[in-house]
Amino acid sequence: MSIKSDNRHLYLQVIDKIKEDINEGVYLEKEKLPSEFELSKKLGVSRATLREALRILEEDNVIIRRHGVGTFINSKPLFTSGIEQLNSVTAMIQQANLTPGTVFLSSKLQSPSDEDVKRFQISADDQLFMLERVRTADGEPIVYCLDKIPRLILPKTFIHEQESLFELLHNEAGKYISYAVTEIEPIGYHEKISPILECSPETALLLLKQMHYDENDQPILYSLNYFRADKFGFHVVRKRL
Repeated sequence: MSIKSDNRHLYLQVIDKIKEDINEGVYLEKEKLPSEFELSKKLGVSRATLREALRILEEDNVIIRRHGVGTFINSKPLFTSGIEQLNSVTAMIQQANLTPGTVFLSSKLQSPSDEDVKRFQISADDQLFMLERVRTADGEPIVYCLDKIPRLILPKTFIHEQESLFELLHNEAGKYISYAVTEIEPIGYHEKISPILECSPETALLLLKQMHYDENDQPILYSLNYFRADKFGFHVVRKRL
C-alpha cells in the first residue's frame, strides 16, 4: 500500500492513492480512515505529508474530519447538475432514476415584504402565495423548499399538491419559466432545516436563492432551496471570452 516514487510531490501521490483506494472499495462511504500514524506508516510517508494530502482531500469534499473523532470518507453526491441548467428538483431526482416525492409542510397567503414588492414588481396590497415543502428521493428527504408566487398570477382555483411547481405554473397559470437568477450560499448546520432533512451536525447545506422569470422577463417565482451537500453536487462550465 506504500507510495511508489515518481516525479510529483509526495502529497499529490498520497491524494491519488487514497482516491484509488476509495474507488476500489478499500474504504467505503462514511467509513473511518485509520489514524494518521497508521495511515502514514502504511503509505510510507511522513505525517506532515499525509496531513497536507488530507487537507486538500477535505477541501475537495472527499473526506470529512470530525474533531476528536477521526477522518471519514464522504458520501458521493447522488445528484450532479450544471448550475447553468435550470432543472426542477423533480427532474433532477428522476434523472438519477429515483422516485420523487413531496412532504407538504405549510401553505398560506401573506402580505409581501418590502423586498418582495421590489422582487416581484407588485404593490404592497398584493398577496403572495407561500409554499413550504420537503422534497424526497425514494422517501429520503433531500431538499427543503420555501417558494413564493404572486397570488395575482395564479387562477382562482388551483391544486398545488403536485411534485413540480414548474408544471403547476405552466399548466394552471399559463406561465412558462424561462430562466432564473441564482445566488448560491454554502451554510453549516441549520437549527430548523437540518433536522427536517435528517442531517448529521457535520452535513453542510447548499442554499440556492432563485428568482425565476418567464420569457417576457416577468418575475414569477422566488425560491429558497436548501440542498443537502452530501447528496447534491453543482458545477458550472466557464468559457473564456
